Amino acid sequence: MIRYSLTCDNAHEFEGWFSESADFDRQVATGFLTCPVCHSATISKLLMAPSVSTARKKDERQTLAMDAMRQEALQKLKEAVAAVKANSEDVGTKFPEEARKIHYGEADARGIIGQATLDEAQALVEEGIEIAAIPVLPEDVH
Repeated sequence: MIRYSLTCDNAHEFEGWFSESADFDRQVATGFLTCPVCHSATISKLLMAPSVSTARKKDERQTLAMDAMRQEALQKLKEAVAAVKANSEDVGTKFPEEARKIHYGEADARGIIGQATLDEAQALVEEGIEIAAIPVLPEDVH
């Protein structure tokens, strides 16, 4: 379907929908197309900007979709971090020491969270102790 912005010789503006450009020409030639306001049969097309899908519009749609996807992914990540924190004991800066105690059976097995320097984390991994970093996330994720 093609949509044209139309005007009559009395300057009334309206829209018309046609299956093809030739339909407009036929309807004007036969007098079938008339102004809905004054019923004039002298109709012409107005200049219109075509509705074209440009790369910019496509990029804008993709950006909006990606923003929504990123926001959803960030929300899910925030929920996962909250679940880990809710089910773990925060041992603060004693994390490397407590992780070793648990690994070597000197303390009860449990989920712990805390802080470790990069060197401490690398040493834990080299000892075969499984650890994972928990990301710090923005608070205003909706």
